[in-house]
Amino acid sequence: MARLELDDVRKVFTDDDGSDIVAVDDVTVDIEDGDFLVLVGPSGCGKSTTLRMVAGLETVTDGDIRLGGRSIVGQKPQDRDIAMVFQSYALYPHMTTRENMSFGLEESTDMADAEIDERVENAADLLDIPELLDRKPSELSGGQQQRVALGRAIVREPEVFLMDEPLSNLDAKLRSQMRTELQRIQEDLGTTTVYVTHDQTEAMTMGDRIAILDGGELQQVGTPLECYHRPANHFVAGFIGEPAMNFFDATVEGDRLVTDRFEYPLTADMREAVEGADGVTLGVRPEDIEVTADGPASDDDEFDTVVDVVEPMGNENAVYLGFEADSRDTFVATVGGMRRIDAGESVVARFPSDAVHLFDAASGDALHNRSLEDAADTEPRI
Repeated sequence: MARLELDDVRKVFTDDDGSDIVAVDDVTVDIEDGDFLVLVGPSGCGKSTTLRMVAGLETVTDGDIRLGGRSIVGQKPQDRDIAMVFQSYALYPHMTTRENMSFGLEESTDMADAEIDERVENAADLLDIPELLDRKPSELSGGQQQRVALGRAIVREPEVFLMDEPLSNLDAKLRSQMRTELQRIQEDLGTTTVYVTHDQTEAMTMGDRIAILDGGELQQVGTPLECYHRPANHFVAGFIGEPAMNFFDATVEGDRLVTDRFEYPLTADMREAVEGADGVTLGVRPEDIEVTADGPASDDDEFDTVVDVVEPMGNENAVYLGFEADSRDTFVATVGGMRRIDAGESVVARFPSDAVHLFDAASGDALHNRSLEDAADTEPRI
């Protein structure tokens, strides 16, 4: 196990016409020994390319990658003491589970057969697949094949695990189960892990920290709660969270934000944060919007709205609201799943000031976020 450091790592591809395509642009991340870091972002953001540079499957154009304090740029993949789990399981179809898991050790080390067998059996016990050791991939389910692929990485006892969307081929229920199992396995082994996904649910639930990329550029690194409640910019705020944060473009006029639909009062902290900004984007998460049937709106942070669409989710309802009937310009709030609310109903939506986010309209940078303490105070303690 070791600390993994990416220092201003850049990757440039050359197109057929000779033009440069920047896939990863000056990414710097410090991953402590034993940490579980999730690289997350939309398709094409550079997360898999970053992982492949760490693995040695792509060359580094600029910057440095250090493992345990030593640079591994230029080293062959087999010399990096790194194990990678791919989206495709890449199991040898003619080999049994035991043979698939032991093959890498047999080919790349001079370990004794007895020691290899011990490692394979220990990994099989950890993954709860000892009864599958003599079966071939065609006899295994997708989830079982994924466990075998993980076992093949585990038996190497590497310094770092790299995982490139390993759960994307599984159905939703099994994917949820495997998320939990992967966390347990990583905690048991204590191995530094970098996990790539486009699924924000995986990022939020699995990582000690998450690194969010967009267009090859690192947007924010932090704990899941930090990125959720204190996003660094407009992109992070919109990408993390489902349903996504609501955004309203506004101008600053005195002590108020003025949009084309409503005016919102600024607290003293907000006024200080937006000073000098030409344009501001107000953001509020769906679960922070308070929806009541007691109208009309009476406070400055309350607004008369009409329910457009209701999406029942079981534990909650996603309620799409417009400022007038039949409006297609809607925003979304979430309410409890047992609450009855119907399309066409007139309701009051409140945007609490302690839950509002403000972003610079030009740069997208966060100007004002809710504090983590405020967020924690709204949750019951256990």
